[in-house]
Amino acid sequence: MGEDHYKERKLKEAMFYYHSLQRRSGRFQRFSKGAQDSFTDKIPAAVHSAITAAIRQMIELSLTSSNYIYPIQVEEKWSFEQREKEVRKVINRYKTTARLEGAGTGAGGILLGMADFPLLLSIKMKCLFDIGRIYGFDVTGFSERVFLLQIFSATFSSGETRVKLWEEIRHWNDVSGAIEDVNWRVLQQEYRDYIDLIKMVQLLPGVGAFVGAIINGKFLEQLGTAAMHAYRIRMLK
Repeated sequence: MGEDHYKERKLKEAMFYYHSLQRRSGRFQRFSKGAQDSFTDKIPAAVHSAITAAIRQMIELSLTSSNYIYPIQVEEKWSFEQREKEVRKVINRYKTTARLEGAGTGAGGILLGMADFPLLLSIKMKCLFDIGRIYGFDVTGFSERVFLLQIFSATFSSGETRVKLWEEIRHWNDVSGAIEDVNWRVLQQEYRDYIDLIKMVQLLPGVGAFVGAIINGKFLEQLGTAAMHAYRIRMLK
């Protein structure tokens, strides 16, 4: 397959993904929100606090530090297709790490289950930073870090918020990456609401390890897929 044909096919896949997000069933979203509202009050306040604190720390580290930047091999001569092969390897590696971490903390009950939140966030962000570098972007720059957080927020949001964030991703080049006023409060709330109901099950005795492993792997798959489509739209559109 030629490089141009590969790029054309992957851009079509990315745009199909983008448009599919716009068409998600409103009824399903209302059901999810109703279920979320009915369970949120039952989640221990300490869990809510742990998630909020972890997200705040993740945001600060993402924008200001090198904590998520680890040595990886990236070659400038790589074609777009080769870069995507390397990205898939990275996603699979982090999925394995997330599964092991989720199984370990899920088996430990509430205290270790709470510890899973910051650990999983760190794994997700390391994965995103690696993906950005493999696609050829300098993730030490502020605007590129904002783009990574935009992908993260869009992946773990729902409804109109998700649509708005993806619309910004689609037109990121048009504003030269100038979307720097990210609404961090919305990011925290959307992420917490997105994972609360699922991660609460991880705190239950007997099933926590199984749920932790499966769900953590699923979260990394979602994030990796979203990141690939976001970069395809940004680089190929």
